[in-house]
Amino acid sequence: MKKTVILLLVFISFSVKSQTIQANKPKLIVGIVVDQMRYDYLTRFESKYGEGGFKRMINEGFNCKNNHFNYIPTYTGPGHASIYTGTTPKMHGIIANNWYDKEAKKMVYCASDESVLTVGSTSEKERMSPHRMKTTTFTDENRLFTQMRGKSIGISIKDRGAILPAGHSANAAYWFRGKDEGSFISSTYYMNELPKWVQDFNTSKKAESYLKEWNTLYDIDTYIESGADLNNFERGYKGKETATFPYNLKKLSKKNEGFDIIKESPFGNSIVADFAIEAIKNEGLGKDNDTDILAVSFSSTDYVGHNFGVNSKEVHDTYLRLDKDLERLFNTLDVEVGKGNYTVFLTADHGAIHVPNYLKSVKIPAGYLNNNKFRKQLEDFLLAEFKTDNLIENISNHQIFLNREKIKTLDLDLDDVQEAIVNEIIDYKNIYKVYTATIMSTVMFSSGIEALLQNGYNQKRSGDVLIIEDPAYISYPKTGSAHGSGLNYDTHVPLLFFGKGIKQGETLQKTVIPDIAPTMSALLGISFPNGVMGKPLEFVLD
Repeated sequence: MKKTVILLLVFISFSVKSQTIQANKPKLIVGIVVDQMRYDYLTRFESKYGEGGFKRMINEGFNCKNNHFNYIPTYTGPGHASIYTGTTPKMHGIIANNWYDKEAKKMVYCASDESVLTVGSTSEKERMSPHRMKTTTFTDENRLFTQMRGKSIGISIKDRGAILPAGHSANAAYWFRGKDEGSFISSTYYMNELPKWVQDFNTSKKAESYLKEWNTLYDIDTYIESGADLNNFERGYKGKETATFPYNLKKLSKKNEGFDIIKESPFGNSIVADFAIEAIKNEGLGKDNDTDILAVSFSSTDYVGHNFGVNSKEVHDTYLRLDKDLERLFNTLDVEVGKGNYTVFLTADHGAIHVPNYLKSVKIPAGYLNNNKFRKQLEDFLLAEFKTDNLIENISNHQIFLNREKIKTLDLDLDDVQEAIVNEIIDYKNIYKVYTATIMSTVMFSSGIEALLQNGYNQKRSGDVLIIEDPAYISYPKTGSAHGSGLNYDTHVPLLFFGKGIKQGETLQKTVIPDIAPTMSALLGISFPNGVMGKPLEFVLD
């Protein structure tokens, strides 16, 4: 009898302890990535933000003010992968949005997968999965920890913005198909048909409702934190002579790929918020003791930035409208999951540069690269130096891929060819630094831009020669903003946490993007993703 009582007490104690551990975990984690969000958008537009969006996160949560990407290149695919895997392209393998596949001898896309089919669209271009990502995400680890009971769902305008964060074992990833469809779709990697609630959303004419006039949310004269509406640094939309407010999106859609124009407006963020809210309600997220994870990426900020530039009225207005969409999302979480039951983090996949022509107009060094001239000059050198042509297979993502088979056939030394290229192009105009793959593989850099380059270097997938151009020099049209470098305008992005398990406060201590995944893993008490390079941010956790 005594032994039975002891065993019963032990069981009760264990049960209470188990319930306490479960009670300390959030029921839902919402990861928010704002595509192309510089840190200074938090502070520059602060006076016009409401209290329920960005400011709520800052006032109730923790603000990491000195948060950076710690690798090159700062693109969308690598950014989303790094946030959720806790590592860099060196490990997770997503070295760009598109890269040259040295085995297949062709360019490949970070999320493309010919082994799957599109679901929800007849387009052959939407066959996507996370199969090129080599490591796990914290969403994967949560699925494993909960015996696949905890849900993982990714949502974005962009396929890669939904697929990579949701992880390999996700329940679903949904992205927006524009053109003449205006629907959220998926692939057979996740499902054979769209759930009824997704079908209902797509037939609700929600997309059509956003083909409307886009004017500034407030009086444009009060937008003193951004540049003039009429300027020479913006591309605008086809069918409108000037890139100035207002924009009749329904009329302009006819010359701008139909529903794709929604992507390039703030309403692309609004429809993502609408869809995320429906997912929370219809998927029962945060309704049981197994933590669910919802990965939401707002991509329209990137499209608008590329089109109009970081100093534009259009970017300014897009962030004020995003602030309201965040408030709607948080209010839904309060009702559906309950205050104190969920945790949110918000960051970006990269920043962006001011339009170089604008920088030049205010006497800041900046400019544009001539890639065709660069390649011709290099090929002429190689022909003269090695008495043969076609030694270069591909130049992309600031990397040179050599024809290794030909080099071997000609009995040339690969290291000698790499080094000859470095010594040649370091003297070219607007080339700042150049390194060989051999150096990246054999020398350990612990600081400086070289360390960022090394963290982005994947021995299997990266090129033979890696190039860093002069600061503020880009390969891009003469209007709109771009990104990809290891400089602060591309690396410095927000990192906000709020909700269950998060302290209130702020820090100027440097944090890096790979710190996010282990911090979320520590909060949940689960295994870190298998390739983690970051560390948990203890000062954030309560």
